[in-house]
Amino acid sequence: MSHDRARVRSVVFLATGVLALPALAGCSSNDEAGRPAAGQDVAPAARDLVADGGTVNWAVDALPETFNSFQSDADEGTARVAGAVLPSLFRLDAQGRAQRNADFLESAEVVEREPQQVVLYKLNQQAVWSDGREIGADDFAAQWRALSGKDTAYWTARNAGYDRIAKIERGANNLEVRVTFAKPYADWRSLFSPLYPKQVMGTPDSFNDGARRKLPVTAGPFALAGADRKAGDVTLERNARWWGSPAKLNRIVLREVGRDERAEALAKGRVDLASIDSAEAGRISLAARDKGGQGPLAHGPGAALTPGRALRSWAIAHGSDEEAADAETEARAKSRKAVKRYATEQDGLRGYVVRKSLEPAYTQLALNGSEGPLADDRVRRAVARALNREELARTVLKPLGLPAEPVGSHLALAGQQAYADNSGALGEQDTAEARALLADAGWTPGALKEKKEKEGEEKKGEKGTAGGESDAKDAKDKKDAKKAKESDGSTGDGDSNSEDDGTYIVGEEDGKPGDNGTTVLAPAPAAAYQRAVLNRQADALGLAREADKEKKKEPGDHARHAGQSRDQAAKGGAPGAYAPKGTAAPKEEAGAKGAEGAKGAKAGAAAGPLAKDGKPLTLRFVLPSGDGSESLRAVADRISRMLQKIGVRTETAKVADESYFKDHIASGQYDLALYSWPASAFPATDARPIFAKPVPAADGSLNVEQNYTRVGTDHIDQLFDQAVGELDEDTSRSLVRKADARIWAEAGSIPLYQRPQLMAARPNLANAGAFGFQVPRYEDIGFLKPGAKPSGEPSAK
Repeated sequence: MSHDRARVRSVVFLATGVLALPALAGCSSNDEAGRPAAGQDVAPAARDLVADGGTVNWAVDALPETFNSFQSDADEGTARVAGAVLPSLFRLDAQGRAQRNADFLESAEVVEREPQQVVLYKLNQQAVWSDGREIGADDFAAQWRALSGKDTAYWTARNAGYDRIAKIERGANNLEVRVTFAKPYADWRSLFSPLYPKQVMGTPDSFNDGARRKLPVTAGPFALAGADRKAGDVTLERNARWWGSPAKLNRIVLREVGRDERAEALAKGRVDLASIDSAEAGRISLAARDKGGQGPLAHGPGAALTPGRALRSWAIAHGSDEEAADAETEARAKSRKAVKRYATEQDGLRGYVVRKSLEPAYTQLALNGSEGPLADDRVRRAVARALNREELARTVLKPLGLPAEPVGSHLALAGQQAYADNSGALGEQDTAEARALLADAGWTPGALKEKKEKEGEEKKGEKGTAGGESDAKDAKDKKDAKKAKESDGSTGDGDSNSEDDGTYIVGEEDGKPGDNGTTVLAPAPAAAYQRAVLNRQADALGLAREADKEKKKEPGDHARHAGQSRDQAAKGGAPGAYAPKGTAAPKEEAGAKGAEGAKGAKAGAAAGPLAKDGKPLTLRFVLPSGDGSESLRAVADRISRMLQKIGVRTETAKVADESYFKDHIASGQYDLALYSWPASAFPATDARPIFAKPVPAADGSLNVEQNYTRVGTDHIDQLFDQAVGELDEDTSRSLVRKADARIWAEAGSIPLYQRPQLMAARPNLANAGAFGFQVPRYEDIGFLKPGAKPSGEPSAK
């Protein structure tokens, strides 16, 4: 692994528990950021109400490939294991703020600022590894040497902060650790969480290979009992040497259950806690509501079987056409099996409740500013000013009963101390202003038409009478194409004779961005993590189109789109397409024009196509094509319609999930894209590579770090550098907010909404569910005693 790669912080570590959000620098009572947009939903219960013993089966997307959190392929499963079996010096509370973990740390503070910053850690004297050895300075020193970036034999995914340490020494005894920094580091609380034993960090071999499949020693309320990769389980057992509050559970089993298998696993009782999508959440809610055996028939596979259809099906099955009768009989048998299977699953789903909150992560619209129209900051700002972010947030979150507020910061979320709504640096949604920005950039209506007319006149002059015949033929072809489109219910300006490749175009196609020759120093898990994030995000949007249908009062809309999707798949197009290539964007719903009076009505009308130098303003919108992509595309469709109002056309390309992030986002092969960033509790450190200005590498390529929009400035970099080196916490947060305002002004990425977090859980499972910001307290998770109720609910008498 290259030294450059070793210097890059993996996206994964922005996503997971204590690894990503261990704390926000500072623990002051300053509450200017307010509370989180949504509180956690974990069925809280005092420990005396939780029974001793039992096993919780916790679904994960995949078993962790490594138990070393600092390797490039660490994932959510890695974080779950580390959080339960390894020391974390600071843990996040429900407000997303740092709390000293008294089980490991008696105190930690900056004791010297000049000539160098020195942090003194005083460890809990009871804190020991599972082999009986004290946790001490030698473990800190081994982790620093491994992660400092100075020894390239260590295959590390991140070293931010560790590279600022000058030395680590023992204090008055082995339980005191003095960490001296070569340069001031505001985010020092992010370090040594999790803390690995020196047996793991001591040598490159033990770091690179030894900790991938096992951990020699641990120190937490649970211990790693083993991994059965054939069965798909990782088992954590209660740690007999744990000195803190004893774990309530005997064991936690992390069970590999794919997203497409969640409903079945829940129905069969194979898991007790699982992240779910909105469709599964809806089924659980319906199961709780249904009473009697007829309930599932009202909303399952048999719901569409009306008396008329049933009679027609019976007639075909018993008719004289033997071939049709056989096919119908087979279909009826399959239908009966599906209805029975659905009803059985609904019975099983009654054993769960849905717990919901908002993830500490936000979905953004990314604008690739490396080339094409979006290289012009005026065009990027125009796109941003065209978006109604409030509407997009409502589309996603309101159907789920979650707060539907757009995110106002790239660097923190509501509830975190660094949060401030800096979107004013860009400006509110304003269609007229967006059009003015485009006009200033040279994109005007009629330019494309004028060029076509000029070319037509030149061609006619060259061909004479023959040209007239050609024009007549072209007119006839266009008329025929229009009739063909009207006959199948589609509209738009696309070429009806072109080969149908499953691409959905709003307006006209104008090519695709080419390879810009950039080099991305992003570790491999970035793609895997982002794919998982996007699939979760897409799943959570499952109710978006249903809400849109209800709003428009068009009962046949979804059926039409579903039918088109199946037709596209049959033709070889990407699955989930809404309409064939060349289909224009749907018309804006009635009433939208009247939102802002006469001026708003004029601004809200769809603008004609814009062009410059004879080329139309068309942006390539890249989306994944796998499970859940239809729901994700509901947001993209709304964005495309908003952009059409200002004359910006979008060409939506669906790509395979496995290549979406790596081959398109990270490599810059897109104009517009939707993907998510987890919020960091240490934005000065963690967010800098996401928004850093791309710089030329030694080989002439472009080093973009994790800035996949390729938009950055020297000023933004300077603000991050000042913030990370500022030990006054209020000043550091102020610098972070200034950096965020500058990021808004550059319009490389537009935060849209906080992602929903939906969890299926056993009703009697306490202190677990939709955690929000808070890192789980694994020792408190367990099953309620008979008759006990979570906090806020009356106890049974």
